[in-house]
Amino acid sequence: MAASALLLATPGAALAANNSNSSSSKSANAKTSGTKAAKAGGSRASAKEARGAKAGSGASKTQLQAKGKRSAVAADNAGATRPARKTARTAAPLQEASGAEARLIGVYELFGRGKTREALAKAQTLVRDHPNFQLAQLVYGDLLAAQVPPSNAMPDTAGIARLRGNPAMVELHEESRRRLQALRERPPAGTVPSQFLTLSTRSRFAIAVDASRSRLYLFENSDKGLKLVADYYISVGKSGTDKAVEGDARTPLGVYYITSSLDPRSLKDFYGAGALPINYPNPYDVRRGKTGSGIWLHGTPPQQFARAPLASDGCVVMANPDLKQLLRKVQIGATPVVTARSLQWISQPQAEKETKKFADSITAWKDARASGNEAQLKKFYLPDFQRASRKPVDADAVLRDELTYAQGKRVQIKDTSYLHWRDTEDTMVATFGEVFEGEKNGRTRRQYWLRQGGEWKLFHEEILG
Repeated sequence: MAASALLLATPGAALAANNSNSSSSKSANAKTSGTKAAKAGGSRASAKEARGAKAGSGASKTQLQAKGKRSAVAADNAGATRPARKTARTAAPLQEASGAEARLIGVYELFGRGKTREALAKAQTLVRDHPNFQLAQLVYGDLLAAQVPPSNAMPDTAGIARLRGNPAMVELHEESRRRLQALRERPPAGTVPSQFLTLSTRSRFAIAVDASRSRLYLFENSDKGLKLVADYYISVGKSGTDKAVEGDARTPLGVYYITSSLDPRSLKDFYGAGALPINYPNPYDVRRGKTGSGIWLHGTPPQQFARAPLASDGCVVMANPDLKQLLRKVQIGATPVVTARSLQWISQPQAEKETKKFADSITAWKDARASGNEAQLKKFYLPDFQRASRKPVDADAVLRDELTYAQGKRVQIKDTSYLHWRDTEDTMVATFGEVFEGEKNGRTRRQYWLRQGGEWKLFHEEILG
């Protein structure tokens, strides 16, 4: 019977897999090789976020020995003693998140079909190519253990008990579960995250993070709309999501933008292939009194291929090969990043309907400004509105500026992006350019709107150029 990682991946398949391996001539080799794989795969780095600490202690070195060792999950899986159920086929990702992950999923699929020897061969080459991929090492050890005929395996109750409480094993099991869940439960075709109502083609890519699935989704943007082109396993804060204060080890939830790309040569090895800071806290976070800083999308230290699902001090952490792909695509200041506890997916018609509702408010604001009606224009601003600058500008000063700037002129609004965020309140981040008739250049604005009493009100604005 195979150990936990494979039972978790393909429930009920272990018995069939063992029955298909009737040759006892592999037993001695499996005992020796299984021990070696366990030693290689059991170690797990536990570097502390933002301090670049060295890797910590790993799992038991003997956790996956072929001779009679069985994991806690295997011991608890009562279904393994029943006839194998037909396993649902793992849905292929729209595009493999990374070569290593795609190969690991291929191992799972082969094992689920009872092709244990083929799975073992692929697992062996995977750990050879990525020796720091701890989950792959665990799966390889499982497959080696599966080569031992059941009649020769004696249960080790004490060993199982030790593994049941081993934090490193628990984290690897959860990583395996989340990777498979995200690849089996694909977003419905033709849908986008509910935050992406419309996105200017000036933003060539967009990013959405689903913390519940430990997944980052990358979208390519064109005049035909957003298209999901890749997705990657990620880790978030040790304490989960919804960051509120400095040092709470949580990943923030909201709509953000990439603000810079940090050269890996200027960083500690702990951050891997590089780092992409986001603008946390954004104006909505500040409005609600949230604190903290230094929230990045970054890589892993050399000794780790990936980290546990909940492992950072609030950053979003990716495997270095995945991060390198992302680094080639993001645009500073123009790539939006949505971080959600769980993404909700909507159809294009739904997005267009929500866009129309909000676009009417932008049009009304523009018309009130052009008419020179100060009282009418003032209705669009909350009393505590501020415009970002070296010295904050209040609502009255902004009204005077807007009336002087736009009165009597016809303006074209273009390159619009509307990003919707809804939690306890309803907010919109609107980015757009405006050019007055007869002029070649104009302003680019980023506005933060809040719905109050069924009406959209401005509470913050940035003039980007």
